[in-house]
Amino acid sequence: MSESIKYVLGEESIPKYWYNLVADLPLAPPPALHPGTLQPLGPDDLAPLFPMALIQQEVSTEREIEIPGPVREVYRQWRPTPLYRARRLEKALDTPARIYYKYEGVSPAGSHKPNTAVAQAFYNREAGIRRLVTETGAGQWGSSLAFAGALFGLEVEVYMVRVSYDQKPYRRALMETYGARCVASPSNETQSGRAILAQRPDHPGSLGIAISEAVEMAAQRADTNYSLGSVLNHVLLHQTVIGQEAMAQMEMADDYPDVIVGCTGGGSNFAGLAFPFLGAQLRGGKKARFVAIEPEACPSLTRGKYAYDFGDTAHLTPLTKMHTLGSTFTPPGFHAGGLRYHGMAPLISHIRELELIEARAYHQVACFEAGVQFARAEGIIPAPEANHAVKGAIDEALRCKREGVSQSILFNLCGHGHFDMQAYSQFHSGKLTDQSYEESELAMALAGLPSVPA
Repeated sequence: MSESIKYVLGEESIPKYWYNLVADLPLAPPPALHPGTLQPLGPDDLAPLFPMALIQQEVSTEREIEIPGPVREVYRQWRPTPLYRARRLEKALDTPARIYYKYEGVSPAGSHKPNTAVAQAFYNREAGIRRLVTETGAGQWGSSLAFAGALFGLEVEVYMVRVSYDQKPYRRALMETYGARCVASPSNETQSGRAILAQRPDHPGSLGIAISEAVEMAAQRADTNYSLGSVLNHVLLHQTVIGQEAMAQMEMADDYPDVIVGCTGGGSNFAGLAFPFLGAQLRGGKKARFVAIEPEACPSLTRGKYAYDFGDTAHLTPLTKMHTLGSTFTPPGFHAGGLRYHGMAPLISHIRELELIEARAYHQVACFEAGVQFARAEGIIPAPEANHAVKGAIDEALRCKREGVSQSILFNLCGHGHFDMQAYSQFHSGKLTDQSYEESELAMALAGLPSVPA
């Protein structure tokens, strides 16, 4: 049997609750701090940026948080997403491993990001907000928020990292088609952007800079809030519909994953798949290995320091404890723009410190090789970010082959690469190269971490 198998749930199986991993952790994660007082943040500190419903989710310790009816109604457009058994890939690898992938590229925006974009747009509209401002790396998040804004009647403004703005014009066109305004960052529209451009007019941008610009703009108008596509607890929470569905689909397959793999930049799609399985394990259920894959050129989990740091370059955000490369770190412009963030989600950083997950880093050429091999076997062209998860899953399958063990591997194919053909063209022509950061720049960025008493 070489044909891949598709496991599909009905609409009645769309989760009714988001799952909150914090409820099951053996040790509570460190709180976010006010940068001025270094005291734990209160709801009022976040009120200028987020609606109260999301602030409450951010600090919640409840295991389940009900998904509002209007959000589930929108989810019906693409959820539940399919889970596949990749038999053709297994055959190509000649592995005894059983490879499964949860495919989030069927959403209207083409990735997992609408799972939280729809929720955030809904809660902001309910709070009377008319306009959302955000940042985006590769454009997956920006296009998803643009889609959600169109559904709920919100204006959306997106600051897109300059190198991705230039690399991926069709993602920009997608945002504009949904009605959003897309601006290359750093820009001349904000004090943060102008300060960066004054030092370096050709700056390629970074997510840290784009966040600074978005936060600055959001703070200027009472009818405007900031929206974030990864990193924060409430964002990771919304993505857990992925893992909840996957658990039911693995049961349909009469299997359970021994290894769960996901790519990590800010951490949202890895969390979405892994957290429900990890929570079940922490409650005494079956055990699995959880492997987070990140880019070698922006390796926060594998090379970063676990410390309090700002989420943005201009230091407008609260301090969160995370694996960080330093808020001033600018990664090279490799094509997985969604993974070019200087910090990892505090909750994922915390479970890494608890040794509940593993971390691994790959260069981009090896990831594209894996993505092409996957596409030729399974027919789906992954986004550059997802190629990291594909590479991780293939390596695990080859390990099973070497060891002669039959294990079950599950990974999250978080989006398609239809707007990333320039990257694939460069790969096929031999022009795609591995990029590295400057060790001196990393050392300088880490040296600038804020001083927070233990």
